[in-house]
Amino acid sequence: MSTRNNRLPAETYAAGILAGDRLLLSRAITLSESTLPSDQELSQEVLQQVLPHTGKSIRIGITGVPGVGKSSFIEVFGNYITSLPKKLAVLAIDPTSQISGGSIMGDKTRMETLSNHPLAFIRPSPAGNALGGVATHTRQALILCEAAGYEVIIIETVGVGQSETAVYHMTDFFLLLMLANAGDELQGMKRGIMEMADALVITKADGDNLNAAQTARVTYENALHLFPPSAKQWQPQALTCSAFTKAGIPEIWALVEKFYQHMQGKGLFDLHRQNQNLYWMHEIIKQTLEKQFYENTDVKRLLPNLQIDVQSGKITALSAALQLLNSLQKK
Repeated sequence: MSTRNNRLPAETYAAGILAGDRLLLSRAITLSESTLPSDQELSQEVLQQVLPHTGKSIRIGITGVPGVGKSSFIEVFGNYITSLPKKLAVLAIDPTSQISGGSIMGDKTRMETLSNHPLAFIRPSPAGNALGGVATHTRQALILCEAAGYEVIIIETVGVGQSETAVYHMTDFFLLLMLANAGDELQGMKRGIMEMADALVITKADGDNLNAAQTARVTYENALHLFPPSAKQWQPQALTCSAFTKAGIPEIWALVEKFYQHMQGKGLFDLHRQNQNLYWMHEIIKQTLEKQFYENTDVKRLLPNLQIDVQSGKITALSAALQLLNSLQKK
C-alpha cells in the first residue's frame, strides 16, 4: 500500500494521465487504492480533474463459469482489439485474492502477448476480501484509464458471487462465457447472471468439442429469448468462439459494436451511464455507513453479547439490530 512519501501534486498526476503516461496512470491507481486519508483526498482531486475527459470508452464486463478459459479468451479478444488498432485496458475485480493468493497475477502472466502489447494496459485488482471496496477501486481505475485515452476497457470478474453484479453496474456490455458439456448449465448458472448478459459465448468451440459447442449455442439462444426484455431494449445473443483457432472472435467484437450503435441510436447509452453513476453514489454511501457503524465504540461493546443472544434465541434479530442502531442515536 502507498505511503506518504513521493506524492506528486494532483495537477501533475492529471496532466500525465491525460498525456497517456502509463507510469503516472499506475501511480494514480495505486493512490486511489490507498487507505490513508491524505491519499484518498489527493486521489479525489486527481479524479475530479480528469473527469471531464472520461466517458468515451466502451466498457465490457466479462464473467464465466470456472474452467471456461477467461484469461485465454481475454488475451485473444484483447489482441484482436489492439489490432484494429484500439487502446485497451484490462481491469479485474477479485474479492478473493487475499485468500487465494492473488489469482489475477497468474492471469496476467498467462496473458503474455497482451500484457506486452504497447496499446494494452493490464491492472490487477488490490488484494482484499471486501467486495465493495475492491469494486470501488476498480471503478476509479476505470475512470483513470478512460482519461488516459483507453478506448476499450475490459473488466473481468475473478471472484464469484456478487462480483458479477458489481461489474454489470460499471460496464456497458456484459459478456457471459460458458462451456458446452459442463453439466446442466441452464440449471447450474444463476438465472440473475444470465438475465444480466448482453451476449453469451460458448468457449473452446474447436476440434471434437465443436459440435457440442454449436448445440449448446442453440440451446442458450432459445433460453435467452425466454427472459423479459431489459431496459436496454436489446435481445441478447449466443455465439461460439475458440481461443485456440481464434474462430468467432471478430464476430464477438462486431456484436459489441452493434450493441453500442443500438444504445446510441435509442438514446439509451448516456442514460445507462447516468444511472450507473447514481448506483455507485448510493453504494459508496452504504459501504461508508456500514464501515462507520461497525467501527463505532458502542457497537463494538454491545455486538458480541447481542450476537450470542440472537444465536441462542433470547432476543430477535430485529430487536438486537434496533438496540445497536439506537446506541448511535443516543449521542
